[in-house]
Amino acid sequence: MAFRTCVLAATALAASTLWGAAALAQSSDCGAIQKTLEERKALVAKANAASTSKKKMTPQEACALFGKLQQNGVSGIKWIESNKEWCSIPDSFAQGFKADNQKVGEVRTKVCGMAAQAAKMEAQARAQAANGGGGGLLGGPGLTGSFKMPQGAL
Repeated sequence: MAFRTCVLAATALAASTLWGAAALAQSSDCGAIQKTLEERKALVAKANAASTSKKKMTPQEACALFGKLQQNGVSGIKWIESNKEWCSIPDSFAQGFKADNQKVGEVRTKVCGMAAQAAKMEAQARAQAANGGGGGLLGGPGLTGSFKMPQGAL
């Protein structure tokens, strides 16, 4: 996962650098993508920082972060598609941005699946604890009742 976030960071950084020079040469409307690219860069930096820090993100936090990153990409793609001709956006940039956002979507799907699984397991554990705890072997309900020893000679 760290490799993917590094790839995302490199893509966002290259995109913002590439686009920065082109945006300044065009009208001020063409510079509007800069805000989206800066937000994307900050989100990628946050993901990279979480992958290298000692305090790891929870699956729910990672799901939310990748959700924001994917939504950022969707709005960026919409802007690029509507302003591609007017702002002379290179095809390679548009295709790279779409491919990057598709990868983010794939990672988000996996991370959010893990978050859902973790939430389900936590709910099951709470329910089990509320119903008496289940202190038997392997977390089951355990044995109940009585067992009489046979009478007579063995």
